[in-house]
Amino acid sequence: MQVTQQLVQLAADGDIGSITNGIKPDWAVFGAIGTKAKIIVGVVMAGAVLFLLGSAIVGAVHIRVGNQQHNSMETKKGQTMVGSSLIGLFAVASMSTLFGIVYGFGI
Repeated sequence: MQVTQQLVQLAADGDIGSITNGIKPDWAVFGAIGTKAKIIVGVVMAGAVLFLLGSAIVGAVHIRVGNQQHNSMETKKGQTMVGSSLIGLFAVASMSTLFGIVYGFGI
């Protein structure tokens, strides 16, 4: 009971910023762009991540169906979809880091 009260008190004292500050990217040299631009970039990145996750799920379904039907073409298609989706997810997730590195090399 006491632990629950402590958790409620901690939750009441904090704000959502304390949680999301650990998740959002460090903009480094691109920190000078406006707040609206950061929001737009975040929304585009989130949309891309959702699309790529959906594509990976569809690829997993292709693998499953291909294995059940003994169809190696369908399985290979699923493997390609899953692999390319995961590579795309990695690229989107590390976009701010990649831009920072490229900007640093340019200076």
